[in-house]
Amino acid sequence: MNARENTSRALDRWKVMDAKTKGKYARLLWLLIGPGVLVMLGENDAPSMLSYSASGSQYGIGVFLPFVVLTFLMAFVVQEITVRLGAVSKAGHAELIYKRFGRFWGNFAMIDLIFTNFLTLITEFVGVVAGASYFHISKFIAIPVAIVIILLAYSFRRYWSWERITMALALFNLVFIPIAVLAHPDWSAVGKSFLTFQPFPAGGLNNNNLVIFLSDIGATITPWMLFFQQGAVTDKGLSKHDIRHGQLDTLLGAILATLAAVACIIATSPLFIHHMNSASFGAAQFAQALQPYIGRTGSTLFALGIMEAGLVAATAISTSSAYAYGEVQRKNHSLNSSFKEAKSFYLTLFAIVMVAGGIVLIPHFPLEWVVLIVNVIAVLTMPPALGFLLLLVNDKEIMGEYRNKAWANTLAISIGVFICIAGILYALTAIFPNFTL
Repeated sequence: MNARENTSRALDRWKVMDAKTKGKYARLLWLLIGPGVLVMLGENDAPSMLSYSASGSQYGIGVFLPFVVLTFLMAFVVQEITVRLGAVSKAGHAELIYKRFGRFWGNFAMIDLIFTNFLTLITEFVGVVAGASYFHISKFIAIPVAIVIILLAYSFRRYWSWERITMALALFNLVFIPIAVLAHPDWSAVGKSFLTFQPFPAGGLNNNNLVIFLSDIGATITPWMLFFQQGAVTDKGLSKHDIRHGQLDTLLGAILATLAAVACIIATSPLFIHHMNSASFGAAQFAQALQPYIGRTGSTLFALGIMEAGLVAATAISTSSAYAYGEVQRKNHSLNSSFKEAKSFYLTLFAIVMVAGGIVLIPHFPLEWVVLIVNVIAVLTMPPALGFLLLLVNDKEIMGEYRNKAWANTLAISIGVFICIAGILYALTAIFPNFTL
């Protein structure tokens, strides 16, 4: 850790202690929130919002609303663990895996992360292209501008500044709430959907329904979230005394992200009501398809919301990858450091952003297919990540009194089993196309 990092974190810590001493609880919360809100709203990324759009347009509001709420509850259970791990160990997720399980399993976890991260990062730029196309902006303009915006977010050389700016942009995800209102939904039907939960769509869990089902799970629980939030908690300098605020931060993020996700499904439900098949238009055309039902203002906000989702998630995912790389290489990997002090960290950020953006510029790249399938892949690669997470949080040497209680282990294991079963069902429908449940 260099002098700049020490000074920056000491200054942030002094602000926290001053707020605690003076009983300024609102200011204290403001100082300590960030990683949880960012990771949850960041996971409401472009492929996630487009997956929710596909859910709303294909199934309306009666099927997936309560399921989406359930997935965010699962995400909170998982992400809360990363808060405790980061605050207690003062180490990133990749660093802990290498230390506790050795290089073989560490490399396994890194391949899992890099594979899903890179695919997901590509889809974030797909989302930027989708939103920009509504305004008739070429992808050859939209992608370079997006890359510049993302890279500018790292120019402040202060974690706190980067976090505040990125979080302000992430809060724009809530734009889907007024869009849902503009759709003039039947609010009694929305309420009824939560009271009369329909577990499976019409036709059962066939291959098509399972892709949407899994993509909605992958829209809330993915490996990059573990690495990002634990790295951010460490970079922010949270301590054991801040765990409760870190948990509150994560809960707040989960609530905000749930509201935006539910609103997105409601906003796109007119396409189902008016019997429009989403297969008849690409992901880039959701905003145009919705314009007759939510108006020009609503469709414009929808396109901007998809672009915002892609930009925020691309920033968080690239940071997650760079954190993990720096931890494994034991090189400076802090946003409190300058480019000169953490050259490999920033070069990793810049490289993966530019390569992912460049791939989307390839002519005839299958944008819509990648958007849906990447969330499915994220689900299928999540069980190993959950396994490492549970082993670490139950390690007495690392966590001491902050390790998981029995009820927390039961919840986390149940989530892992649920995701594994969903993956097995998807495999069965892929092998046996006529298989339904």
